[in-house]
Amino acid sequence: MAKPLGKLHEEKVFKDPVHRYIHVRDELIWRLIGTREFQRLRRIRQLGTTYLTFHGAEHSRFSHSLGVYEITRRIIDIFQEKQTWDPEQRLLVLSAALLHDVGHGPFSHSFEKVFGVDHEEFSRDIILGDTEVNSVLLQMGEDFPKQVAEVIAKTHPDKLIVSLISSQIDADRMDYLLRDAYFTGVSYGNFDIERILRVMRPTEDGVVIKSSGMHAVEDYIMSRYQMYWQVYFHPVTRSAEVILSKILHRAKELYETGYTFKRELSHFKTLFEGGVSLEDYISLDEGVIHYYFQGWMDEEDPILSDLCIRFIDRKLFKYTEMVSFTDGHLLSAYFQEAGINPKYYLVVDSSSDLPYDFYRPGEKEERLPINLLKPNGEIRELSRESDVVEAISGKRRTDHKLYFPIDLIEGIKDESLKTKIKEILHK
Repeated sequence: MAKPLGKLHEEKVFKDPVHRYIHVRDELIWRLIGTREFQRLRRIRQLGTTYLTFHGAEHSRFSHSLGVYEITRRIIDIFQEKQTWDPEQRLLVLSAALLHDVGHGPFSHSFEKVFGVDHEEFSRDIILGDTEVNSVLLQMGEDFPKQVAEVIAKTHPDKLIVSLISSQIDADRMDYLLRDAYFTGVSYGNFDIERILRVMRPTEDGVVIKSSGMHAVEDYIMSRYQMYWQVYFHPVTRSAEVILSKILHRAKELYETGYTFKRELSHFKTLFEGGVSLEDYISLDEGVIHYYFQGWMDEEDPILSDLCIRFIDRKLFKYTEMVSFTDGHLLSAYFQEAGINPKYYLVVDSSSDLPYDFYRPGEKEERLPINLLKPNGEIRELSRESDVVEAISGKRRTDHKLYFPIDLIEGIKDESLKTKIKEILHK
């Protein structure tokens, strides 16, 4: 076997608007960054359709992945002096931090829902499959790729290294909050990361926070709460997501019914048929999706053409608060009568977030709590010590909206029908 990769002859740095500099000292990390699978992340936006609401949100999963790596590297530097930290795990954690999002597809979540694919499975396939990433990882040992995949999948037996990348206060969340706040231009996502890193301590069961740093953690949790409702679930962004999903659904439906597209569907065929290969998946990025959407603007199918024009030219759906079941049924019937297909033009969208949760053993999605380390060595769960966190702990907030094309409604010739639709929508 080849000699494991060591240190670079000299440190490499990436200039970064959030962390100022990202430092790379290890040949392993430098080579992983250079792989085609990691470079592909430059062509996938971190925030999907959010750029249609906050125009600055053009940053990529590539820059976020580097940021998660950098925060993890800094945490490990702080942990080096602590007895409970095993320095042998350093490169494993750094690799997992860098590669945690490597399987994300274009417009990730909409894309996954429509085609039933899972970015976590593709991350695993990229790490373990016949890829450049896998060949680089193998230089650290035959078992190394499997261990990296296990850390990302949260199945690795070492809870401490898993918690650095996947917990309620981890390097992933800390980077995306700061990075997303910076690029969207909002102030909600900012918190004192320097303070939080200084008060993190390693234990066998995961990272704990010195109780003296509790207020910095409260600030972080409130930042996350605000970012979800002001940025991630912004109704205009959700409108773009709705249209994006409907375009993909419509194209898939047309393909399944034997419709002849003007442009060859080379990138979509295996997706539509439900058996996308790793190579096909890696070849997909947001530039490719835009290429098809622009082509589909000229399709004969009026629904696909209209939806693509809306997405490309930002003619988004309007929205209102959710209507009653009876009113929804009536609206659907009125849309049909007006010749507007409700399946594609009358869409309910729900957003839901749990800002912080304490430990509930046995639940499907176990959330590791944030634990505070008291001066006497006692460990206390955060919401037991913080009134601020207790107030929002375990409280899921959900928002339902109804999306529709106001221009098509305004264009209805039958004035009586148009009035009935508007009355329901403006109740």
